[in-house]
Amino acid sequence: MKKIVTFLLILLPWYISSLLPIDYNYYKELNLPFFAPPNFFYIIAWTITYIGIAISIYQVITSYKLKDIPLSYKITLLINYLCNQSFQIFFFILKNNFLGFISCISTFISTLFLYQETNNLKEKSTKYLNPYILLSLFATILSLTIYLMNI
Repeated sequence: MKKIVTFLLILLPWYISSLLPIDYNYYKELNLPFFAPPNFFYIIAWTITYIGIAISIYQVITSYKLKDIPLSYKITLLINYLCNQSFQIFFFILKNNFLGFISCISTFISTLFLYQETNNLKEKSTKYLNPYILLSLFATILSLTIYLMNI
């Protein structure tokens, strides 16, 4: 039971930004590229991604005492989390496509650093971050395209 609670405590914060009141019509009103997926794609893809992130973090924190986890991992994880969560605010609440793109590229870059930090601690845990790398790269490309199409 303790393992499940620990895992859920790691997973749930990734959904905080989804609790914000968001104007989803804003996305529908934009000029979108041909490769923009339907809305249900995001729900499925980010759920799988967040579960993978949580598994990776869980494996790291259960392999070390919290005080023995390097500060560089903790800071990288925090930066990545903040970048990830900022997208909903910038894009859907502030309706700023440029800041949404900055959030996406920051998430992608910090995900690469998180991958490296995780690899230094527990190599097997990095495989759970692969979907995050791919999805954040796709989100960056999509966000840049949306920004350029709607200038």
